[in-house]
Amino acid sequence: MSNLLAMLQAPAEFVRPGRASTADMIWVPSGTFRMGSDRHYSEEGPAHDATVNGFWIDPYPVTNEQFSRFVDDTGYVTFAELPPNPADYPGALPEMMYAGSLVFTKPPVRVPLHDSRQWWSFTRGAQWRHPRGTSSSLEGLHRHPVVHVTYDDAAAYALWAGKELPTEVEWERAARGGLHDAEYAWGDELVPDGRHRANTWQGEFPWHNEGADGYDFTSPVDAFPPNAYGVHDMIGNVWEWTTDWYRPRHSAEPAKACCSHDDGRASCDERDTANIPRKVLKGGSHLCSPNYCQRYRPAARFPEPIDTSASHVGFRCILRVPEP
Repeated sequence: MSNLLAMLQAPAEFVRPGRASTADMIWVPSGTFRMGSDRHYSEEGPAHDATVNGFWIDPYPVTNEQFSRFVDDTGYVTFAELPPNPADYPGALPEMMYAGSLVFTKPPVRVPLHDSRQWWSFTRGAQWRHPRGTSSSLEGLHRHPVVHVTYDDAAAYALWAGKELPTEVEWERAARGGLHDAEYAWGDELVPDGRHRANTWQGEFPWHNEGADGYDFTSPVDAFPPNAYGVHDMIGNVWEWTTDWYRPRHSAEPAKACCSHDDGRASCDERDTANIPRKVLKGGSHLCSPNYCQRYRPAARFPEPIDTSASHVGFRCILRVPEP
């Protein structure tokens, strides 16, 4: 039985600290906006008008400090801390059946961009408390976004907090900050007036990061200015989970859990090797760069297997209650 299922079946007082308050959340008004893009990766299209009801959103991604309180309160164990069940991974080598997560490591020299194994590795002992592997810790990272969380891990936290995870349309509405069809969450320039507005990669990915924005890994969730709604870190730093099942193009029909990529195969990461259902990630991360992954935009999206955690994936929560 999964951790999330166990929490769903547990007494309410175990899984929730009480009714969530909107006091520290940001109100995103209802309305119609232009979602997606026809100017970039194929999976972002077609651009279309989308209408969403108003909702409250966390001003920041969930931090290590907040996730630690959740774990202390519930005893929750994340997916990355559990050895894989061999029955779920037929054909996998027995020596690979250990607890861990995907960790990015900068190669020392320029490498071909078609093989992400040059910079991603499934690392034993990597998990939210040890974001870069067993020798790392959360020292100095308490206000950084929690990473190495799967979709179920994020959903379990939201359940405990009395909140929910956003849909893709809700997430993109919040990220755009009321701007109509802008490239970024702050306008049409990546670095307006020479000021970085998000934690992304400057230089040649994956081996040389100039660090012009001040960071080489994750950054504090309030390190950069908010968008016009007052929401921080919707772009860069860490990718964020949404509740939508991935499909390679936008559609008016609700998506079902699927593993096929159809015409979107070329935009998917090379570590995609198993038929595992995928949810939509949004926002890009500190690893997005002009020469490899220009997904530091509200329209950008990525298919992440629901059983996968990584050192650049986090989440934030919303509340669907009326504005007072």
